[in-house]
Amino acid sequence: MYFPTQIDAILERMQNIDPVKYANSRNYVDGAVTYLSPYISRGVISTQQVYQEIKKMGLPWGRTEKLIQELVWRDYWQQVWNEKGDAIFLDLKNKQEPVLNYQIPKAILEANTGIIAVDDALEQLFSTGYMHNHMRMYVAAICCNIAKCHWLVPAKWLYSHLLDGDLASNHLSWQWVAGAFANKKYVANQENINKYFKTNQQRTFLDVPYEDLLTMEVPNKLQKTVPFTVNVELPKQKKYSLQNRKTLLYNYYNIDPDWYFGQEVQRVFLLEPSFFKKFPVSQKSLDFALQLTENIHGIQIFVGEFDALLQWVDSKNIVFKQHPTNKHYKGTEESRDWMTTSTGYFPSFFKFWKKAKNEL
Repeated sequence: MYFPTQIDAILERMQNIDPVKYANSRNYVDGAVTYLSPYISRGVISTQQVYQEIKKMGLPWGRTEKLIQELVWRDYWQQVWNEKGDAIFLDLKNKQEPVLNYQIPKAILEANTGIIAVDDALEQLFSTGYMHNHMRMYVAAICCNIAKCHWLVPAKWLYSHLLDGDLASNHLSWQWVAGAFANKKYVANQENINKYFKTNQQRTFLDVPYEDLLTMEVPNKLQKTVPFTVNVELPKQKKYSLQNRKTLLYNYYNIDPDWYFGQEVQRVFLLEPSFFKKFPVSQKSLDFALQLTENIHGIQIFVGEFDALLQWVDSKNIVFKQHPTNKHYKGTEESRDWMTTSTGYFPSFFKFWKKAKNEL
Protein backbone atom coordinates (compact mmCIF):
# COMPACT_ATOMS: atom_id res chain seq x y z
CA MET A 1 0.00 0.00 0.00
CA TYR A 2 1.36 3.38 -1.08
CA PHE A 3 0.72 6.56 0.89
CA PRO A 4 1.47 9.69 -1.13
CA THR A 5 2.58 12.79 0.72
CA GLN A 6 1.62 15.46 -1.84
CA ILE A 7 -1.50 17.34 -0.72
CA ASP A 8 -3.23 17.10 -4.11
CA ALA A 9 -2.98 13.32 -4.06
CA ILE A 10 -4.21 13.20 -0.47
CA LEU A 11 -7.26 15.32 -1.26
CA GLU A 12 -7.98 13.20 -4.34
CA ARG A 13 -7.92 10.10 -2.15
CA MET A 14 -10.38 11.74 0.24
CA GLN A 15 -12.71 12.66 -2.63
CA ASN A 16 -12.69 9.08 -3.94
CA ILE A 17 -13.87 7.32 -0.80
CA ASP A 18 -16.92 5.07 -1.16
CA PRO A 19 -18.97 4.98 2.07
CA VAL A 20 -21.31 2.27 0.76
CA LYS A 21 -18.57 -0.16 -0.25
CA TYR A 22 -16.74 0.69 2.96
CA ALA A 23 -19.71 -0.35 5.09
CA ASN A 24 -20.09 -3.65 3.27
CA SER A 25 -16.44 -4.70 3.11
CA ARG A 26 -14.30 -2.82 5.66
CA ASN A 27 -13.44 -5.92 7.72
CA TYR A 28 -12.03 -7.84 4.75
CA VAL A 29 -8.41 -7.70 3.68
CA ASP A 30 -9.42 -6.34 0.26
CA GLY A 31 -12.25 -4.14 1.57
CA ALA A 32 -12.91 -0.59 0.40
CA VAL A 33 -11.17 1.14 3.31
CA THR A 34 -10.29 4.81 2.88
CA TYR A 35 -6.52 4.74 3.52
CA LEU A 36 -6.92 8.21 5.01
CA SER A 37 -5.89 7.34 8.56
CA PRO A 38 -2.22 8.45 8.28
CA TYR A 39 -3.32 11.90 7.13
CA ILE A 40 -5.89 12.25 9.91
CA SER A 41 -3.41 11.11 12.55
CA ARG A 42 -0.77 13.56 11.37
CA GLY A 43 -3.30 16.39 11.26
CA VAL A 44 -3.03 16.94 7.51
CA ILE A 45 -6.80 16.52 7.21
CA SER A 46 -9.44 16.28 9.94
CA THR A 47 -12.36 13.98 10.63
CA GLN A 48 -14.56 17.02 10.04
CA GLN A 49 -13.15 17.46 6.53
CA VAL A 50 -13.81 13.83 5.68
CA TYR A 51 -17.33 14.11 7.08
CA GLN A 52 -18.03 17.17 4.93
CA GLU A 53 -16.77 15.25 1.88
CA ILE A 54 -19.22 12.45 2.67
CA LYS A 55 -22.10 14.94 3.01
CA LYS A 56 -21.35 16.33 -0.45
CA MET A 57 -22.17 12.92 -1.92
CA GLY A 58 -25.85 13.36 -1.08
CA LEU A 59 -26.30 9.76 0.01
CA PRO A 60 -28.95 8.67 2.53
CA TRP A 61 -27.74 8.60 6.13
CA GLY A 62 -28.15 4.83 6.35
CA ARG A 63 -25.65 4.27 3.55
CA THR A 64 -22.99 6.50 5.07
CA GLU A 65 -23.54 5.88 8.78
CA LYS A 66 -20.88 3.19 9.22
CA LEU A 67 -18.06 5.31 7.85
CA ILE A 68 -19.27 8.34 9.81
CA GLN A 69 -19.37 6.21 12.95
CA GLU A 70 -15.78 5.12 12.41
CA LEU A 71 -14.73 8.77 12.08
CA VAL A 72 -16.52 9.52 15.35
CA TRP A 73 -14.56 6.66 16.97
CA ARG A 74 -11.41 8.65 16.25
CA ASP A 75 -12.82 11.75 17.95
CA TYR A 76 -13.97 9.60 20.86
CA TRP A 77 -10.48 8.23 21.49
CA GLN A 78 -9.15 11.79 21.40
CA GLN A 79 -11.73 12.99 23.90
CA VAL A 80 -10.82 10.14 26.27
CA TRP A 81 -7.15 11.16 25.96
CA ASN A 82 -8.00 14.82 26.57
CA GLU A 83 -9.82 13.95 29.77
CA LYS A 84 -7.68 11.11 31.11
CA GLY A 85 -4.26 12.33 30.01
CA ASP A 86 -1.42 9.94 30.89
CA ALA A 87 -3.92 7.54 32.46
CA ILE A 88 -4.40 6.09 28.96
CA PHE A 89 -0.99 4.46 29.47
CA LEU A 90 -2.40 2.50 32.43
CA ASP A 91 -5.20 -0.07 32.65
CA LEU A 92 -8.04 2.42 32.40
CA LYS A 93 -11.15 0.51 33.55
CA ASN A 94 -10.13 -2.99 34.53
CA LYS A 95 -6.87 -4.64 35.49
CA GLN A 96 -5.73 -6.87 32.65
CA GLU A 97 -5.61 -10.45 33.87
CA PRO A 98 -3.87 -12.80 33.57
CA VAL A 99 -0.53 -11.18 32.66
CA LEU A 100 2.56 -13.38 32.41
CA ASN A 101 5.04 -10.81 31.09
CA TYR A 102 5.59 -7.17 30.13
CA GLN A 103 7.32 -7.78 26.82
CA ILE A 104 6.26 -8.82 23.32
CA PRO A 105 6.39 -12.23 21.61
CA LYS A 106 9.57 -12.65 19.56
CA ALA A 107 7.47 -14.38 16.89
CA ILE A 108 5.53 -11.14 16.35
CA LEU A 109 8.70 -9.10 15.86
CA GLU A 110 10.02 -11.68 13.41
CA ALA A 111 6.70 -12.18 11.55
CA ASN A 112 7.00 -15.84 12.44
CA THR A 113 3.79 -16.79 14.25
CA GLY A 114 3.03 -19.54 11.76
CA ILE A 115 -0.30 -17.92 10.89
CA ILE A 116 0.06 -16.95 7.24
CA ALA A 117 -2.31 -13.97 7.21
CA VAL A 118 -0.76 -12.54 10.39
CA ASP A 119 2.82 -13.00 9.23
CA ASP A 120 2.06 -11.46 5.83
CA ALA A 121 0.44 -8.47 7.56
CA LEU A 122 3.45 -8.04 9.84
CA GLU A 123 5.80 -8.05 6.85
CA GLN A 124 3.59 -5.44 5.20
CA LEU A 125 3.68 -3.34 8.36
CA PHE A 126 7.48 -3.38 8.48
CA SER A 127 7.82 -2.45 4.80
CA THR A 128 5.00 0.09 4.43
CA GLY A 129 3.91 1.31 7.88
CA TYR A 130 0.37 0.04 7.25
CA MET A 131 -1.72 -2.67 8.88
CA HIS A 132 -5.40 -3.34 8.21
CA ASN A 133 -7.50 -2.33 11.22
CA HIS A 134 -9.07 -5.78 11.60
CA MET A 135 -5.60 -7.36 11.60
CA ARG A 136 -4.53 -4.98 14.37
CA MET A 137 -7.22 -6.54 16.53
CA TYR A 138 -5.98 -10.03 15.69
CA VAL A 139 -2.39 -9.12 16.56
CA ALA A 140 -3.44 -7.46 19.81
CA ALA A 141 -5.53 -10.50 20.75
CA ILE A 142 -2.58 -12.81 20.08
CA CYS A 143 -0.22 -10.71 22.18
CA CYS A 144 -2.55 -9.96 25.10
CA ASN A 145 -5.00 -12.83 25.32
CA ILE A 146 -3.07 -15.77 23.87
CA ALA A 147 0.55 -14.91 24.81
CA LYS A 148 -0.76 -13.09 27.91
CA CYS A 149 1.55 -10.09 27.51
CA HIS A 150 0.48 -6.87 29.17
CA TRP A 151 -0.89 -4.63 26.43
CA LEU A 152 1.37 -1.58 26.91
CA VAL A 153 4.66 -2.75 25.38
CA PRO A 154 3.05 -4.34 22.29
CA ALA A 155 0.95 -1.19 21.89
CA LYS A 156 4.11 0.94 21.92
CA TRP A 157 5.66 -1.38 19.36
CA LEU A 158 2.71 -1.13 16.94
CA TYR A 159 2.40 2.63 17.41
CA SER A 160 6.04 3.08 16.48
CA HIS A 161 5.65 1.31 13.14
CA LEU A 162 2.33 2.78 12.00
CA LEU A 163 2.30 5.77 9.67
CA ASP A 164 -1.07 6.54 11.27
CA GLY A 165 0.27 6.02 14.79
CA ASP A 166 -2.01 7.81 17.23
CA LEU A 167 -1.49 7.22 20.92
CA ALA A 168 -5.18 7.51 21.77
CA SER A 169 -6.72 5.25 19.14
CA ASN A 170 -3.81 2.80 19.28
CA HIS A 171 -3.35 2.40 23.02
CA LEU A 172 -7.05 2.51 23.89
CA SER A 173 -7.80 -0.06 21.18
CA TRP A 174 -5.18 -2.36 22.69
CA GLN A 175 -6.79 -1.84 26.09
CA TRP A 176 -10.18 -2.65 24.57
CA VAL A 177 -8.86 -5.94 23.15
CA ALA A 178 -7.14 -6.83 26.44
CA GLY A 179 -10.26 -6.12 28.51
CA ALA A 180 -8.67 -3.16 30.30
CA PHE A 181 -11.04 -0.70 28.60
CA ALA A 182 -13.93 -3.08 27.97
CA ASN A 183 -16.00 -5.57 29.92
CA LYS A 184 -14.65 -8.56 28.01
CA LYS A 185 -11.60 -9.53 26.01
CA TYR A 186 -11.53 -9.79 22.22
CA VAL A 187 -10.39 -13.03 20.64
CA ALA A 188 -10.56 -14.51 17.15
CA ASN A 189 -9.82 -18.03 15.97
CA GLN A 190 -8.29 -19.31 12.75
CA GLU A 191 -11.69 -19.70 11.10
CA ASN A 192 -12.36 -15.99 11.61
CA ILE A 193 -8.96 -15.02 10.20
CA ASN A 194 -9.48 -17.31 7.21
CA LYS A 195 -12.84 -15.69 6.49
CA TYR A 196 -11.74 -12.07 6.52
CA PHE A 197 -8.21 -12.50 5.16
CA LYS A 198 -9.15 -15.10 2.57
CA THR A 199 -6.87 -17.90 3.63
CA ASN A 200 -7.63 -21.56 4.19
CA GLN A 201 -5.09 -22.41 6.86
CA GLN A 202 -5.61 -25.11 9.47
CA ARG A 203 -3.78 -26.63 12.46
CA THR A 204 -2.44 -23.37 13.88
CA PHE A 205 -2.54 -22.52 17.57
CA LEU A 206 -5.70 -20.51 16.83
CA ASP A 207 -7.46 -23.40 15.09
CA VAL A 208 -9.57 -24.16 18.16
CA PRO A 209 -13.16 -23.43 19.27
CA TYR A 210 -13.78 -19.96 20.70
CA GLU A 211 -14.49 -21.30 24.17
CA ASP A 212 -10.91 -22.63 24.37
CA LEU A 213 -9.09 -19.43 23.36
CA LEU A 214 -9.01 -17.72 26.76
CA THR A 215 -8.15 -20.83 28.76
CA MET A 216 -5.48 -22.42 26.56
CA GLU A 217 -1.82 -22.58 27.56
CA VAL A 218 0.50 -20.13 25.86
CA PRO A 219 1.50 -21.79 22.55
CA ASN A 220 5.17 -22.69 22.07
CA LYS A 221 5.42 -20.16 19.23
CA LEU A 222 4.60 -17.31 21.61
CA GLN A 223 6.50 -18.29 24.73
CA LYS A 224 9.71 -16.44 23.86
CA THR A 225 9.23 -12.73 24.63
CA VAL A 226 11.62 -9.81 24.26
CA PRO A 227 11.70 -6.11 25.20
CA PHE A 228 10.63 -3.47 22.71
CA THR A 229 13.31 -1.16 21.34
CA VAL A 230 13.34 1.27 18.45
CA ASN A 231 15.91 3.72 17.15
CA VAL A 232 14.98 6.92 15.38
CA GLU A 233 17.34 9.61 14.17
CA LEU A 234 16.03 13.16 14.27
CA PRO A 235 17.34 15.55 11.60
CA LYS A 236 20.65 17.21 12.35
CA GLN A 237 20.50 20.55 14.12
CA LYS A 238 21.18 23.47 11.80
CA LYS A 239 21.17 27.23 11.91
CA TYR A 240 17.73 28.77 12.02
CA SER A 241 16.52 31.97 10.41
CA LEU A 242 13.81 32.63 12.97
CA GLN A 243 12.30 35.99 13.81
CA ASN A 244 10.33 37.11 16.84
CA ARG A 245 6.99 37.40 15.09
CA LYS A 246 3.72 35.52 14.81
CA THR A 247 4.69 31.85 14.59
CA LEU A 248 2.51 28.81 13.87
CA LEU A 249 3.84 25.79 15.73
CA TYR A 250 3.41 22.42 14.00
CA ASN A 251 4.37 19.03 15.40
CA TYR A 252 3.97 15.27 14.83
CA TYR A 253 0.21 15.57 15.39
CA ASN A 254 -0.39 18.77 13.44
CA ILE A 255 0.87 19.08 9.87
CA ASP A 256 -2.15 20.98 8.53
CA PRO A 257 -1.30 22.71 5.21
CA ASP A 258 -4.50 24.80 5.35
CA TRP A 259 -3.76 26.40 8.71
CA TYR A 260 -3.63 30.17 8.13
CA PHE A 261 -3.20 29.39 4.45
CA GLY A 262 -1.83 32.31 2.43
CA GLN A 263 -1.09 34.46 5.47
CA GLU A 264 2.35 35.91 6.14
CA VAL A 265 3.32 34.09 9.30
CA GLN A 266 6.38 32.19 10.46
CA ARG A 267 5.89 28.43 10.39
CA VAL A 268 7.91 26.01 12.55
CA PHE A 269 7.74 22.21 12.73
CA LEU A 270 8.91 21.31 16.23
CA LEU A 271 10.70 18.01 16.82
CA GLU A 272 11.30 17.60 20.54
CA PRO A 273 13.83 14.86 21.44
CA SER A 274 12.03 14.30 24.74
CA PHE A 275 8.76 13.59 22.88
CA PHE A 276 10.32 10.94 20.66
CA LYS A 277 12.17 9.42 23.61
CA LYS A 278 8.87 9.05 25.46
CA PHE A 279 6.87 8.03 22.38
CA PRO A 280 9.37 6.48 19.95
CA VAL A 281 8.51 5.94 16.31
CA SER A 282 10.24 4.15 13.47
CA GLN A 283 12.43 6.05 11.04
CA LYS A 284 9.85 5.33 8.34
CA SER A 285 7.11 7.01 10.38
CA LEU A 286 9.22 10.07 11.15
CA ASP A 287 10.35 10.42 7.53
CA PHE A 288 6.72 10.22 6.41
CA ALA A 289 5.83 13.11 8.72
CA LEU A 290 8.78 15.16 7.47
CA GLN A 291 7.70 14.60 3.87
CA LEU A 292 4.20 15.82 4.75
CA THR A 293 5.65 19.13 5.99
CA GLU A 294 6.77 19.83 2.42
CA ASN A 295 3.16 20.82 1.68
CA ILE A 296 3.60 23.84 3.97
CA HIS A 297 5.39 26.68 2.24
CA GLY A 298 8.29 28.20 4.14
CA ILE A 299 8.13 25.84 7.12
CA GLN A 300 11.33 25.44 9.15
CA ILE A 301 12.28 22.26 11.00
CA PHE A 302 13.32 22.99 14.59
CA VAL A 303 14.97 20.13 16.47
CA GLY A 304 14.94 20.92 20.17
CA GLU A 305 12.70 21.36 23.17
CA PHE A 306 9.90 23.92 23.23
CA ASP A 307 11.76 26.05 25.78
CA ALA A 308 14.72 26.27 23.40
CA LEU A 309 12.43 27.78 20.76
CA LEU A 310 11.65 30.61 23.17
CA GLN A 311 15.21 31.87 22.65
CA TRP A 312 14.06 33.01 19.21
CA VAL A 313 10.32 33.57 19.54
CA ASP A 314 8.45 35.06 22.48
CA SER A 315 5.54 32.90 23.67
CA LYS A 316 3.08 35.75 23.00
CA ASN A 317 3.85 35.27 19.28
CA ILE A 318 3.35 31.48 19.27
CA VAL A 319 0.10 29.86 18.07
CA PHE A 320 -0.52 26.13 18.38
CA LYS A 321 -3.39 23.64 18.17
CA GLN A 322 -4.71 21.92 21.29
CA HIS A 323 -3.38 18.42 21.83
CA PRO A 324 -2.59 16.28 24.90
CA THR A 325 1.08 16.03 23.90
CA ASN A 326 1.70 19.78 23.95
CA LYS A 327 0.31 20.87 27.30
CA HIS A 328 3.71 22.37 28.09
CA TYR A 329 3.51 24.81 25.15
CA LYS A 330 3.08 28.49 25.93
CA GLY A 331 1.27 30.89 23.65
CA THR A 332 -2.17 31.02 22.03
CA GLU A 333 -3.95 27.67 21.91
CA GLU A 334 -6.49 27.05 19.16
CA SER A 335 -9.07 24.27 19.00
CA ARG A 336 -8.79 21.31 16.69
CA ASP A 337 -11.34 20.65 13.97
CA TRP A 338 -13.78 18.28 15.70
CA MET A 339 -16.76 16.61 14.02
CA THR A 340 -19.21 17.58 16.77
CA THR A 341 -19.44 19.71 19.89
CA SER A 342 -19.47 16.59 22.10
CA THR A 343 -16.65 16.86 24.60
CA GLY A 344 -15.60 15.30 27.88
CA TYR A 345 -15.26 11.71 29.03
CA PHE A 346 -17.86 9.11 28.08
CA PRO A 347 -17.33 5.65 29.65
CA SER A 348 -18.34 3.92 26.44
CA PHE A 349 -18.19 4.81 22.78
CA PHE A 350 -21.88 4.22 22.22
CA LYS A 351 -22.85 6.84 24.80
CA PHE A 352 -20.61 9.26 22.94
CA TRP A 353 -22.01 8.09 19.59
CA LYS A 354 -25.60 8.57 20.70
CA LYS A 355 -24.95 12.24 21.43
CA ALA A 356 -22.78 12.76 18.36
CA LYS A 357 -25.25 11.05 16.04
CA ASN A 358 -28.08 13.31 17.13
CA GLU A 359 -25.96 16.33 16.31
CA LEU A 360 -24.72 15.00 12.97
